[in-house]
Amino acid sequence: MTKPTIALIGGTGAEGSGLAVRWAAAGYPVVIGSRSAEKAAARGEELAGQLPSGSALLTGLENGPAAAAGDIIVLSVPYSAQEGTIAQIADASRDKVVVTVCVPLKPPKVSVVWQPEAGSAAAEAQAQLGENVRVVAAFQNISATHLFDLAWEPNCDVLIAGDDKEAKAVAAELAQAAGFFAVDAGPLTNASVIEGLTALLIGINIRNKVKGSGIRITGIPRS
Repeated sequence: MTKPTIALIGGTGAEGSGLAVRWAAAGYPVVIGSRSAEKAAARGEELAGQLPSGSALLTGLENGPAAAAGDIIVLSVPYSAQEGTIAQIADASRDKVVVTVCVPLKPPKVSVVWQPEAGSAAAEAQAQLGENVRVVAAFQNISATHLFDLAWEPNCDVLIAGDDKEAKAVAAELAQAAGFFAVDAGPLTNASVIEGLTALLIGINIRNKVKGSGIRITGIPRS
């Protein structure tokens, strides 16, 4: 069965690129999105060269066309670029699931939790995109450190928040395809907690001189 195409907006960054590699290796066609079509195409070609044989197609386009080409849209940009990037992909996002990886961090104290007026970046994304788009928050607490290593078995979980059950199931499927255990963390309102955990993890990394600390939920049966 043909897998849906993932438009990874902001996929030229470390987190987005790592997820792109894992999804393409799992058989999902991936289109990298960037403000620059040339940068997107170059990054897509570079990442495609790292994939094992049998992987799905991995290409790159400018943000708007990339979003239009995707059945599912994953938004992985810095919070400071979120509003402008969403404006570029809003029309192409209608009636689709948008999985946002954005985290509101306020430099220079990025290890201190900060929330925007709406409560979370995910809530702002939902408000900007409108009711015809189903926004889900996921992958905020995943370090990019090991994503490119396809032999790495993740020892952290992906927390998922959203108001639409089917949309959360889509995000869970993507998490599993990338090798992670997915945990339904409730409604989109709870995205504020998930996003805040990223700042905590940054502080934990700094204090413990590590790069890839993560979150794992205990007490849930795992297959």
